[in-house]
Amino acid sequence: MGGELAAVRCDLEDFAAEMFEPFARADQRRWGEVYLRGLLLDGRRKSVEPMAARLGEDGNRQALAHFITSSPWEAAHVRARLAWRMQQVIKPTALIIDDTRFLKDGEASACVSRQYTGTAGKVTNCQAGVSLHLASDGASAAVDWRLFLPESWDPASPKADPAKTARRATCGIPAEVGHVEKWQLALDMIDETRSWGIDVPLAVADGGYGDTAAFRLGLEERGLTYVVGISTTTTAHPEEARPHSPPYSGRGPRPQPAYPDPAGTVKKLVIAAGRQAARPVQWREGSRPGSGRSGFKRMYSRFVALRLRPAGREIRKAADGPELPERWLLAEWPATAPEPVQFWLSNLPADTPLATLVRQAKLRWRIEHDYREMKQALGLAHFEGRTWRGWHHHVTLVSVAHAFCTLQRLTRSPKETASA
Repeated sequence: MGGELAAVRCDLEDFAAEMFEPFARADQRRWGEVYLRGLLLDGRRKSVEPMAARLGEDGNRQALAHFITSSPWEAAHVRARLAWRMQQVIKPTALIIDDTRFLKDGEASACVSRQYTGTAGKVTNCQAGVSLHLASDGASAAVDWRLFLPESWDPASPKADPAKTARRATCGIPAEVGHVEKWQLALDMIDETRSWGIDVPLAVADGGYGDTAAFRLGLEERGLTYVVGISTTTTAHPEEARPHSPPYSGRGPRPQPAYPDPAGTVKKLVIAAGRQAARPVQWREGSRPGSGRSGFKRMYSRFVALRLRPAGREIRKAADGPELPERWLLAEWPATAPEPVQFWLSNLPADTPLATLVRQAKLRWRIEHDYREMKQALGLAHFEGRTWRGWHHHVTLVSVAHAFCTLQRLTRSPKETASA
């Protein structure tokens, strides 16, 4: 995008004017557009100083730093406008939720903690950001963010670290912000996007969210369908299992109906169904050359779909009666693999075709695509400020820059983005 920026400068100015219309002051709108231009220009680092050096006469480092770190504009107002615009273009079929890490050298930035990050492949100092993306088969956009606050930063937590809680004021962390699990942040973002008028009926997430029964129940309480990853140790009863009431001895309270056999793991249930239950499904064509109709490699594997009854204390408490509700279990079992390799749970209707289940589960690739573009080309993880406000401002403007790139691609060729 950097080399083409001059050719689309007018488009960028128009888009920035639309996104930053809620800003109270003209100088905020000006520096918002300049910051976007800095993110889109070619260059390895997208922090304030190197961007200022590349921006020529607009390269006022102090003004850019103030705009992103201290200027009192609401990130949520920009995100709402971004969501409205991208909903019209993407026509999303799903909300995708995930989180990504932001590596940090020191411990002074807001919410930095020692956490595992796949980027580094180890436990290291980093921040964790949770994001919500509007997605369809052909395009996606990050429209909401939360910065995860670890328990060590929460003065109300028994795991509070005095050195970190003492830094809250310096980092500008609002007093009301405490530790909230990532799955709850995801539900909060769904509620926020719905308050903007964005109503997408399907949620997609990986096992970091799907393994939590409270997250799945939260989606159901909101009337959402979902396809979420789960771990191999998730337990469930077969579809045909029914609870039974043990004989009453005549003494004490009557025993409650219960399933006579213990729940099994989803992995064991799929293996019991057997390799012969797996069916081939092609869910899309990728970006590498191959034998697909468009000349690209076909994304293809074999899948098993079973109806079953997820188990667990929270599921039992939420169930309307002793019988646990039926759900879909989807498992990927490649022809060359000795056992299934990936699992999902879904509350899509019982008559949902296998190909639909697979396409919805595999739609999560879009969020990985977004993270890669935002990190490699737009400096998502390059913010060097230490404040809560600055982090939210930066990730919001990176999302705006990413959306602008997506709009440019779709304008050039609607089919191009589908295989991006």
